[in-house]
Amino acid sequence: MQKVIFLKYGELSTKKDNRNYFLKILNNNIKFVLKDSNIYYDYGRMFIETNNNNYDEIINKLQNIFGIHEIVLAYKSLERDINDIKNNLLEVINDKEFKTFKVEVKRSDKSYPIDGMELRKIFGSHILKNKDNIKVDVNNPDIVINVEIRLKEILIYFESIKGIGGYPVSSLGKGLLMLSGGIDSPVAGYLAMKRGIKLEAIYFESPPHTSENALNKVKELAQKLALYNHDIKLHIINFTEIQEAIYKNIPNDYLITIMRRMMYRISAIVASNSNAKVLVNGESIGQVASQTLTSMSAINEVVKIPIIRPVCCFDKLEIIDVAKKIGTYDISILPYEDCCTIFVPEHPVINPLKEKCHEYEELIDYEDMIYRAVKTRKIITLSNEYVSEYQDLL
Repeated sequence: MQKVIFLKYGELSTKKDNRNYFLKILNNNIKFVLKDSNIYYDYGRMFIETNNNNYDEIINKLQNIFGIHEIVLAYKSLERDINDIKNNLLEVINDKEFKTFKVEVKRSDKSYPIDGMELRKIFGSHILKNKDNIKVDVNNPDIVINVEIRLKEILIYFESIKGIGGYPVSSLGKGLLMLSGGIDSPVAGYLAMKRGIKLEAIYFESPPHTSENALNKVKELAQKLALYNHDIKLHIINFTEIQEAIYKNIPNDYLITIMRRMMYRISAIVASNSNAKVLVNGESIGQVASQTLTSMSAINEVVKIPIIRPVCCFDKLEIIDVAKKIGTYDISILPYEDCCTIFVPEHPVINPLKEKCHEYEELIDYEDMIYRAVKTRKIITLSNEYVSEYQDLL
């Protein structure tokens, strides 16, 4: 019998008339990762055939692709006669060690002349007669033997491996992630990708106040996220001129609010240039002074683009759990400060007034500085395989 990997879609199966659109994107995303595999699909399953016998490696790659609910390594046969299926069952379980078992049958082909309940009895009896010292246990078996009767083939398999679910990346458009070196923003990026958003990222550096180590930390985080996104284009903004102007001219308690407003303005311009439809960030309600509802409202005011905050209702421990799961936590806690932390005042305002923001911003010529920051940004494209760097001039 031929080994084949097949995938279950989960949430994608609810898409009805749009399902084929999502499946085409999922198919393309898998082909990008498994370049030498034959992939075909229908509304119920996606199949992957390969000459590479390293199935563990293939499954590991599939576990990082959004849109996959379950991954199954199965045995496929085109022989649909009941006696052929019984013989194939014995062949497949021959090297399996178990004392108890259960047979499950899925009859996708409703024209098959024997119904699912009867097939379970036939297959279970055949296994009992031909394998010693075993018995049926429908509640807690050592092994579950699955038989799927399809239109063209028979599939036999045992356990399934959980995928990461969600929607295929890029199926819902593009977003720009405001990526700091902290714990929250990489998690927010991961969760946005899980909902089908392809990401680019923006990072604000402030040399000499921020170090090369801080930038390298963010590059590492972007590379971790690129595992799910094919690659990530990272826009690096030199924020020094703007940050120093804010520090010299703005009252201390409003430093963070005005700084965030400038970052949002810049991010909105970069998003527009990149055809990104939303900004994504790691803000969590109440976690710091700039993340109260009043602060968010005052900061949001400067842009028209929608803001997505995937972790806004997570507590810190929940965010940390996801960060550890996706491998960003140990990078995020490296002790290199970003420009959001180097000039944090002792008592930042938690309920900023928009009128005050307008008044204070008149003290600095921020429009020209924003133009220069966007014009001179550097862009690095990161993946697990390569890093390319260039400067993008407007």
